[in-house]
Amino acid sequence: MSSAVAYGSVYFNQICFQKDGAKSSKARKVCVCKSVAVTPQGLQFAKTKAKIPEKAVRIGVLGASGYAGSEIVRLLASHPYFSITVMTADRKAGQSIGSVFPHLATQHLPDMIAVNDADFSNVDAVFCCLPHGTTQEIIKALPKGLKIVDLSADFRLQVDEYKKWYGQPHTAPELQREAVYGLTEIYRTEIQDARLVANPGCYPTSIQLPLVPLIKANLIKSENIIIDAKSGVSGAGRGAKEANLYTEIAEGIHSYGITSHRHVSEIEQGLSEAASSEVTVSFTPHLMPMSRGMQSTIYVELAPGASVEDLRQHLSVFYENEEFVVLKKEKEIPHTHHVRGSNYCNMNVFPDRIPGRAIIISVIDNLMKGASGQAIPPFVINDPVKIIWGLCFQNKALCVNVKIHVLSDGKQEWWNPESGGHYHVMA
Repeated sequence: MSSAVAYGSVYFNQICFQKDGAKSSKARKVCVCKSVAVTPQGLQFAKTKAKIPEKAVRIGVLGASGYAGSEIVRLLASHPYFSITVMTADRKAGQSIGSVFPHLATQHLPDMIAVNDADFSNVDAVFCCLPHGTTQEIIKALPKGLKIVDLSADFRLQVDEYKKWYGQPHTAPELQREAVYGLTEIYRTEIQDARLVANPGCYPTSIQLPLVPLIKANLIKSENIIIDAKSGVSGAGRGAKEANLYTEIAEGIHSYGITSHRHVSEIEQGLSEAASSEVTVSFTPHLMPMSRGMQSTIYVELAPGASVEDLRQHLSVFYENEEFVVLKKEKEIPHTHHVRGSNYCNMNVFPDRIPGRAIIISVIDNLMKGASGQAIPPFVINDPVKIIWGLCFQNKALCVNVKIHVLSDGKQEWWNPESGGHYHVMA
């Protein structure tokens, strides 16, 4: 049988059939959801077939004209749970989002305004996508009842570390003490009740996701960790910089921030917490001639008695119920193309030619899992259905195989074969 379901401006056709033996001996009803182009008539028909959830959370996006801000807008504009009521962009004040990003022109969104002109009386939560060093005073002035996810580095580090790496004193230390680090797969419990969430940086995300579980399990040594990381140019932001001109970037790669990249402090802070002792890493980033994407190649020493298969097995178990972290099949190499436009982190572990060492490869989209994509779960962290709508169904090609399983007790669970067949029970 088939049925139609519409969420926001995306139309889904469900083809249901029976499937046996998936993590249980019970037969299940499986609905394969495929997103298709929608006409206004088709959408209206679909609306009559399914109840569209009420948009319950009013969102303000500060810095909507940047790369991270535009991705937030793209993800939320069609989300049935969120409604964007305020968008700020000082340099683009008075303009529509479609005039800056034509791919968003069909969305019904407010014009962008200067942040000082923003009225937050019609806002429940804020995504702050402003440059480092500018958000502290702005967030400090926001109404106290707002939930905030800050995508800058301003609340990721301890106050002393922030001054050391960013060259200026922190002007909102009381808020920094309140902030919770937003790496959802690692700090889900802490994030649940947080008012202010510090969204992780792109390099730290791709590095901590594989390393933190392994360090906590004492499967790798916390010394002599070497990280060779590569990023697309969008990681440097949308501002005009000579070093990011096409002729400076195309047909070549180059290292930058050697021993001094600001993300080093964030990486070491997270790894040190996992190890319960100070961890220092060798980290060298490189700029690649591509618009988006990130790969971290990490060289580690195995703990005594540990094997590469032990590392793979632990990561498999640790992320078994995490949709957006995928351990690839043995010997399968993660590619940045495979996560482009998605919120996935794909990783794998390989034996090094040097005995006692392993090579870990982790890839993400720096604008999604490394920024805007992982900024959404803190708002709906206890509701996987809303996370699916916001991230999975927005992906360009990775989620056409999402399957919804209806259990005998009326509950549902969903499964995406692209992520290794993970199941998630939904209320």
